[in-house]
Parts: sequence; structure tokens; C-alpha cells
Amino acid sequence: MNIATVATGAGHGWNVSLAICVRGLQRLRARPVLLIPTVVMPVFFVVSFTGAFSSLTRIEGYGTSNVFNWMAPYAALQGAVFAGVGGAMSAADDLENGFFDRLLLIPGSRLPILVGTIGYSAVRSIIPTTGVLGVAALGGLELPGGIPGLVSLYVATAGMAVVFCLMGLTVAYRLRSLRSMMIVQVIGFSSMFLSIGQVPIDFLDGWLHDAARLNPLTNVMRLSRQGFVGEMSWDLTWPGLVALVAMTVVGGLSALRALMRLAP
Repeated sequence: MNIATVATGAGHGWNVSLAICVRGLQRLRARPVLLIPTVVMPVFFVVSFTGAFSSLTRIEGYGTSNVFNWMAPYAALQGAVFAGVGGAMSAADDLENGFFDRLLLIPGSRLPILVGTIGYSAVRSIIPTTGVLGVAALGGLELPGGIPGLVSLYVATAGMAVVFCLMGLTVAYRLRSLRSMMIVQVIGFSSMFLSIGQVPIDFLDGWLHDAARLNPLTNVMRLSRQGFVGEMSWDLTWPGLVALVAMTVVGGLSALRALMRLAP
């Protein structure tokens, strides 16, 4: 799909966004090696963490007797972080090779450029989430929450991919470097580890407990995990959705501001 042709022929932002999203997916098909970290690392987390933390399920208050039910959503969200960073990396790569200068010449608003990239990241998050669920199912994953639990997980991972894509785009637009994505990856790892990824918040002490309580990803984790450790609950759903929307708005405004400052 030719982005320039779509933009000038139809003149609609939706077509520009769709073309950018499709271009990203075509890049994945042409270079499947780009999916390796997005899929391998989350699967590695499932295998390693279920082995390392399996005995914790015997402790009263852990939340589930099946360690795969606890760790699979965490690993899926980690995969979503990789998916989001991967979307930002595609923009950083275009900035380095000069293709992004052509995008900046497209008539009209630059917002569709942003929307197309985060759309690509959201679609890309489906791959590691499905991969993690497949591997965890082999280990005995259960789904007490049924289909709504799966929907909740996929919504959470898509939202997480969007959030970290926007964070990565803010950095990429400002630094114009593919290597700058390491900054976002470090932030992603750190923020995920400082949540309730491994253990419930009641198992944390001191500053780790305070960090997890204030970390918005804790609510996203509860949103994604609720269908796997119990029944669905609106009290666990709305805080996660609010956290995702708030982070998306803040990240979107930051990324759009950085994008508007770019000169072709």
C-alpha cells in the first residue's frame, strides 16, 4: 500500500493511518526475525517464572493454586511492552533511513502518522499474547473467567502496547535514533518489576510495596489477570481501564508534541 498515493488521492487521515499500520505488518512478514524478542522473551518469562515461583502458590493469600494462571498474564504484558517498543522502533528506523521525511510531507494533520503507528503496535501485541497463552496452556493454564477473561487480557495487552509505543515515539521523535529505544525498554522492565507481576501486593514490604501501590501498571495487571485467578469484577476492571486511558492521553500528547516539532 502506497502511503503517499493514499494520502493525496483520498485525503483522509483514516487512510493514512491504515496505510502506516499495514506497512508495519508487511514489514513483519518480510522480516519475521523482528518478532523474535517480542515472542521469545515472554515465553521465556512463562517458563522461568513458573518454575521459580511455583512453590509460592502453596502460601495462603497468593491468589491461585496454579502458577501458570498468575504468570501468564504478566508475561503477556511484558510481550505487549516489547510490541509497543517494536512499533516505536519502526518509526525510529524510518527516521534514520530517511523514509519518515516523506511521511512528514503528507498533506494535512500529522496525527494519522501517530495513530497508524500505535495501531500497528496494538495489532502486533496479539502475537506475543497468543504465544504466551499457548505455552501456558501446555503447562495447565486454566481460565475461571471464561471468554470475558480472555477479552480483558487482550484489551490490557493492546493498551499496554499503545502506551509504550507512545513513550517510545516521544523518545524517537526527539532523539531520531534507533538506539534510543533502549531507554524505553529499561523503563518497561523496571515498571513491570515494580508492580504485582511476581507476587500479590500484600507479599511486598517497604518501598517495594509503596512502589507497586502507586504504579499504574499494578491496576493494569489486575485488569489482565482477573479472569485467570478468579471471576470477573468491575472493581478490578475500571481502575485498569482508567490507568490505560490516562497513560495513553499523557503519552499521546507528549508524542504528538514531539512529532509536530519534527522538520521534514
